[in-house]
Amino acid sequence: MGREQSLETGTKTGWMVRLLPGVKTRKQAREALWAYIFISPWLLGLIIFFGGPIIASLLLAFTDYNLLKTPQFIGLGNFQRAFGEDNLFWPALGKTFYFSAIYVPIVVVGSLLLAIFLNQRVAGTNIFRTLFFLPHLTPAVSLAILWLWLLHPQLGPVNHILGKLGLPQPGWHTSPIWAMPAIIIMTLWAGLGGNRMLIYLAGLQGVPQELYEASQIDGAGAWAKFRYVTLPMISPVIFFNFILAVIGSLQVFTQAFVSTRGGPAYATWFFALHIYHQAFKYYRLGYGCLLAWFLAVILIIFTYIQMRFSERWVYYAGA
Repeated sequence: MGREQSLETGTKTGWMVRLLPGVKTRKQAREALWAYIFISPWLLGLIIFFGGPIIASLLLAFTDYNLLKTPQFIGLGNFQRAFGEDNLFWPALGKTFYFSAIYVPIVVVGSLLLAIFLNQRVAGTNIFRTLFFLPHLTPAVSLAILWLWLLHPQLGPVNHILGKLGLPQPGWHTSPIWAMPAIIIMTLWAGLGGNRMLIYLAGLQGVPQELYEASQIDGAGAWAKFRYVTLPMISPVIFFNFILAVIGSLQVFTQAFVSTRGGPAYATWFFALHIYHQAFKYYRLGYGCLLAWFLAVILIIFTYIQMRFSERWVYYAGA
């Protein structure tokens, strides 16, 4: 017993201790080794099926490749095409930012207000939570087809109601002016009561009641409680939902692909849709890889900026 303990706690603990980081004894090394063995199938899958394609796409971004011929290295040729020759590159990026600038604030604030409403202790709350969450469960393709019917210029019930009220009846998906609002409305309908609402609900229910009781003793009203207690305590949740909303909005694709195909007159030609057309319609896979990496870099930059500015307004109770 004493000899085994000395082997495990001594300075010379064997090759496993020296090989595996973060372990100091042979017992810990054996446990760590078995852990790596059990997760090795997942690690191999991550390296082969995720890491491999990521590295390959980065290399292909500097080539001319269309599946029919061997990739030819062209250096910065794809960059030149993107920034100077592609007439849809900057418009697609601008429309994506425009969609994100409108969608993100509405969905972040709207989901919070909806969660506050559903967090009240009133009869039928569980029923309302289910009803608000159901649109989020609708597949994106089915959602787009449903809204194509709802917003049909002649046969849609929305325009029918607007006509009964004496209001203008927009062309929606067929109008260059109204196509973008139609996409935003469609996306908000599914996004307001989705995962963000549930995350907000979890955050609201995690606020200690003692803080509300203490603020009430100090004479705080409903608005003061919300501003000085609720918002600081759920600020990490708001920050998390904000990041997810920005990432999701910059990758908007399915709604426009199914309902408008990027039209009319390129009014909903989002950047992800542009990547799809370049890579899988025109088979410019090298150029498509460059566009995908360009979007990935944008997402990384936006996330980094949000992380840096979060230190000014996000409050962590345990910090």
